[in-house]
Amino acid sequence: MAAVVANLSMPWGTGVLMGLTDTPNQTVTGSPGPGRSLAPLCTVCCCGMLNRTLAVVFMVSLAFAIVVGNVVTLTVFMQTRQSRTPQGYLKVSLAVADMMVGVLVVPFSVYTEISLMVTSTPPVWYQGGSAVTEGGISGSWQPCMLIGPVFAGCTFVSISTIFLMTVERSVAILRPLHKDTLVTRRRTLLLILVSWAGSFLLAMAPLILSKSFTLEYNECSRMCNYVPLLVGLHLPADSNIMLLFPAFDFTLLGGTLAVNIMSFTSIRRYTRKRKLLSEGSLGLEAGGAGGCPHRPSFSDIKAAKTIGILTFAFTASFSPIAVFVLGNVVGYTWCNFSFFAFWILTGNSCCNVIIYSVRDQRFRKGVMLLFHKDRSPPHSEKS
Repeated sequence: MAAVVANLSMPWGTGVLMGLTDTPNQTVTGSPGPGRSLAPLCTVCCCGMLNRTLAVVFMVSLAFAIVVGNVVTLTVFMQTRQSRTPQGYLKVSLAVADMMVGVLVVPFSVYTEISLMVTSTPPVWYQGGSAVTEGGISGSWQPCMLIGPVFAGCTFVSISTIFLMTVERSVAILRPLHKDTLVTRRRTLLLILVSWAGSFLLAMAPLILSKSFTLEYNECSRMCNYVPLLVGLHLPADSNIMLLFPAFDFTLLGGTLAVNIMSFTSIRRYTRKRKLLSEGSLGLEAGGAGGCPHRPSFSDIKAAKTIGILTFAFTASFSPIAVFVLGNVVGYTWCNFSFFAFWILTGNSCCNVIIYSVRDQRFRKGVMLLFHKDRSPPHSEKS
């Protein structure tokens, strides 16, 4: 049982990977001192020049796509009425969280990878390179103490925002007459504020509640991840604090799935009744709305389907992390897979603009207006 807890508490989370058991090429040339993390043995697989060059090209391309896509998203929402609705506020919050990943997290990985290519000495924040004492890291502050919680916090914000978007659409589907009363802009802004504050507090929980963790740049995931400070070769007694992360992730994803099932069940029932009505199978007693006197609007139904696709995309990008953790629990160590798992999750930050472009006609019109307004300004602006 202790071994299972140890594995669970190390490589986990949406943006936090414990740099201990995920590295098959990790060796120790002697027992590490108290309060030190294990130093990795670099191989061609993880640290070769070609490998690092390809990784940097991928990271730069991903950062560009994330920033440009979310800047376009924010600009379109800010210039349309859609941004002044509860759903618009939630979409702006999601875009800001995604853009922070592209502005801070990915560029820092690019900088670290380039530093490792041009210098022979790893930076102080590199895996196994930080000197630590019983009370934490010795010496000056290092940037992983910011980048690690930012990535974890932004991922938690994305999960909680998608959950709030799902709840907002479910109210529009299940209680359309009470939507404007239950879902107000003031309540939405308050929930967004709580979501951001709670997400970043949770992301910093290992640093706030314990002195047994630090942050280092992991050679496998190529990100700043939480690392337990070992005493000899043993994990700290409070290492199970990392279980807060999976508990939060699976609770919200499970809640989102349950709410989506309720919404789509209602949509299916309403669609079936409309079909029966059009075929004349329902009598007059069914009412003019196919048995749904308080039917949701077509835009509400389409928005609910779009949010369902967002939920599916996020769950698909999160699933490799879950597989990676399960593999660690049963004893597998997948260094290469950890890179793909964490960067697939990072790549989700540029998926939303693609989904909006395919599913949201108003968003497509806003993008076209944004890039063509200088050539042909709409006639409505003259009136």
